[in-house]
Amino acid sequence: MKRIIAIIGPTASGKTALSIKLAQALNTEIISADSRQFYKEMRIGTAVPEPDELAVAKHYFIQNKSIFEDYNVGDYEDDFLKLTKKLFQTKDTLILVGGSGLYIDAACKGLDKLPNKNEKIRQELAIDLKKNGIESLQKQLQALDSDYYQKIDILNPHRLIRAIEILRQANGKKMADLYQQKTTRDFKTIYIGLTGERTTLYNRINRRVDVMVAQGLIDEAKKLYPYREQNALQTVGYRELFQYFDGQYDLDFAISEIKKNTRRFAKRQLTWFRKNQDIKWFDMAYDLDKILKYIGKRN
Repeated sequence: MKRIIAIIGPTASGKTALSIKLAQALNTEIISADSRQFYKEMRIGTAVPEPDELAVAKHYFIQNKSIFEDYNVGDYEDDFLKLTKKLFQTKDTLILVGGSGLYIDAACKGLDKLPNKNEKIRQELAIDLKKNGIESLQKQLQALDSDYYQKIDILNPHRLIRAIEILRQANGKKMADLYQQKTTRDFKTIYIGLTGERTTLYNRINRRVDVMVAQGLIDEAKKLYPYREQNALQTVGYRELFQYFDGQYDLDFAISEIKKNTRRFAKRQLTWFRKNQDIKWFDMAYDLDKILKYIGKRN
């Protein structure tokens, strides 16, 4: 049976490096499930693999979209299935890597079709956001689905509006009820998770932000500032710098907020992934041979 090896875990846990090592060891290719690395305008702030890393193994769904395109998890699921159907003609195993839990689930399990867009509800929520601020949307989502509230980026108004819009049309169902497996897959998924001691992870996150700033994150965000209302840019690392450009933060505080919000994002990622009992967790300081041995046993 064909196999997907899904490399998951919080941001800065070393997923990219592991995926490349496994791709080399297994002579295969890598599919990204990082919902922000899709966008070609966002390179530094999304930690897109470096050119030398991309050259080691063939990657898909890296900087293949524009922030001006309307692209969602349903589109990704369709694209993923089309791609894997093609790649499985010559490969028995493919690597899937990313920290976006919803996109991992869409690829490996499939998602129920969610309610269609409701412009009336969206307009009501947009007015509410403008009048009462993001806290009003946060309270509404928490009241509708406290579990989902713990998982998503509650500082992203677009995500909040979409979630509330869905839940208002869901006849009392929660997101966990809606995001259910809708079909079987013609491949087997082996889940490999990377985790570690919280202090170590948080130190890695802080160092990664410092590296991003040194690589030119501020200039990258400045170029994107005129388009800051785009959904893709409601992202940690850009959002805080936009507030700096607006004069709400000084630069040091903006950088500290990026680090804090990235740590919070990592916590939400782990909350999502830990509900998947099929994940085999390894420490971030893993032994590659042990991971390969585990994969071999799962044939």
